[in-house]
Amino acid sequence: MAPVSGSIKLIVGLGNPGAEYAASRHNAGFMVIERLLATVLPAGRFVESHCAESRIFSGKYRGKPLTLQMPQTYMNLSGCAVAPLSRRLGIVPAEILVISDDLDLEAGRLRLRRNGSDGGHNGLKSIIAELGSADFQRLRIGIGRPEAGKTADYVLSGFTGEEEKAFDTAVTRAAEAVKTILSSGMTTAMNQFNAAVREKETETK
Repeated sequence: MAPVSGSIKLIVGLGNPGAEYAASRHNAGFMVIERLLATVLPAGRFVESHCAESRIFSGKYRGKPLTLQMPQTYMNLSGCAVAPLSRRLGIVPAEILVISDDLDLEAGRLRLRRNGSDGGHNGLKSIIAELGSADFQRLRIGIGRPEAGKTADYVLSGFTGEEEKAFDTAVTRAAEAVKTILSSGMTTAMNQFNAAVREKETETK
């Protein structure tokens, strides 16, 4: 049986490659990886390379090896990038944090979980299938559902106006949540960032 660890060694941000998708709702995972590299992780300490059909950033955080991955396979085949890299690095599912968008969460809300189902998300579905396990940790960023129209068009569209500002704030909070996970663990991060939503909802009632 593979060893089990709760310490994060691989952070995967999900999205689609290409300039035409860069600002789309479906690229929330890519956005958080970019924010982490720009504001949270030590500047210049993470080296970019390309392997496992991905952009890879390798370095150390708090003295421990850490790898960030942006699969370039397109969303539906994300697992074809994540599984080979995790095997190459000897990383088990419990040591992986996957960051993705979520249609079933209100725009800007965060939800952290230790494991779970794919929730209808094709990227997560692919990762579960290729890893043969759903026991990886998750950080989901709400993008809400469209009032009308096709979901596929909605997730590939960009943000506008106040919505864009609110989502940028959510990406910053997501990067802070990852920092908390790395420094204090998932339980602390869940209590801090999941609870923050509940407290805000209580205040508005």
